[in-house]
Amino acid sequence: MDEVAEDFTSGDFTTDAPTGGSTTTETRHPSPRTLGELRASGHVQRSIRDEIRNNLLTALREGSDPWPGIVGFEATVIPQLERALLAGHDVVMLGERGQGKTRILRTLVGLLDEWTPVIAGSELGEHPYEPITPASIRKAANLLDDLPIQWRHRNERYSEKLATPDTSVADLVGDIDPMKVAEGRSLGDPETIHFGLIPRAHRGIVAINELPDLAERIQVSMLNVMEERDIQVRGYTLRLPLDVIVMASANPEDYTNRGRIITPLKDRFSAEIRTHYPIELDDEIAVIEQEADLTATVPTFITEILARFTRYARDHPSIDQRSGVSARFSIAGAETVAAAALHRAAITGEEVPVARVVDLESVIEVLRGKIEFESGEEGRELEILEHLMRKSVADTVRAHLGGIDMAPLVSALEAGELVVTGDRVPAADFLDSLPSPETTAPVIDEIAERLEAGSDGERASAVELALEGLFLARRIGKEADESGQMIYG
Repeated sequence: MDEVAEDFTSGDFTTDAPTGGSTTTETRHPSPRTLGELRASGHVQRSIRDEIRNNLLTALREGSDPWPGIVGFEATVIPQLERALLAGHDVVMLGERGQGKTRILRTLVGLLDEWTPVIAGSELGEHPYEPITPASIRKAANLLDDLPIQWRHRNERYSEKLATPDTSVADLVGDIDPMKVAEGRSLGDPETIHFGLIPRAHRGIVAINELPDLAERIQVSMLNVMEERDIQVRGYTLRLPLDVIVMASANPEDYTNRGRIITPLKDRFSAEIRTHYPIELDDEIAVIEQEADLTATVPTFITEILARFTRYARDHPSIDQRSGVSARFSIAGAETVAAAALHRAAITGEEVPVARVVDLESVIEVLRGKIEFESGEEGRELEILEHLMRKSVADTVRAHLGGIDMAPLVSALEAGELVVTGDRVPAADFLDSLPSPETTAPVIDEIAERLEAGSDGERASAVELALEGLFLARRIGKEADESGQMIYG
């Protein structure tokens, strides 16, 4: 995907961390150091749109995934985005919070050439073949083939701005630099301009997050960039033919009452792509497993419960669906149950902390503030969330433990056996409190096998899920004792 011939092997050794990712790549930039050497190498200049188009086509033909880490959009969002990029369109991504809009934008970096030449010391990273600022044009005319060049990595060609109400035209486009005026330049000199974010993204990608939050007069400053591909600063006649692709993200206008995208600017975005929350349960689980930073072992079925819980919250009439239930909701839930398991291990001395069903109780209290309820539901928030959590647990039990004969376990509890659990009860104590193994061992082994539970902590988590399922099916009872422990019986 590089635009430079393969024989460019020498140069400084550099280490770069790709934007939006955690993997570190070590590469060498190509060897030409002057314009003459670059021409001799056979280097061909390409516009940013051609660059992205060619690299995307190469990835598609080779069968490689140009969208690493993007889950659940394979048949919906990604095809639309690929067509927009092949067409060379500027794109605005519309969707509720936590749908991965920013992650998609950052992934675009992978479609840029790994290295590209720029005029050494140029403010806007201009191509040596095409200087556009007065300083670079003068420098190129004086030095000719001796014009020094540098190599810029693709990570440096992605710029991102979170739109805030206090963002100014100077931030995006530019303004007069008083320091340059103080150096003796006249106000009419174009070189007194301090360029903003968009000009500095020349030959790259600029992404504006939460675009409607920009004041309307600031959005107007983007109109020339989007259509005429140039900028004008104050009264200067300087026109810069920018080669930049503009991406943006926004929430639907019916939710973001903070502002709107003005009609002329919306018209200049050639593609509007709607994102969505994961459609399939497996995709929801995959997002949690990919994004959550877990401090303890969280069994897959616990993650599934959280995924179901999130999906039920998105469909519940008492929860404001215009604000959405973000993927961060379930991710934070997984991190919370992991933290609860780690907390228990620190107190009880467990060697390997493993999340259990009892840890799900901490999720509701922590996450209730991350969603918005419809008016009239004040005071019922916990009741609604507890109901959805019980439903999620019950559905997960049916999905994984359906068909297992739980009668021996139920009979043992009916005979007076008690099973004690709690957020401070270690897995070993929980397993020791299970009914006599002579009658229940086969059932417990089958439960552990179904849920792929190997260690004591995982077995305790699996059996606790089965007991909670029996309680929700009203086959056994559960109550809390004075110390806050839960007793099944």
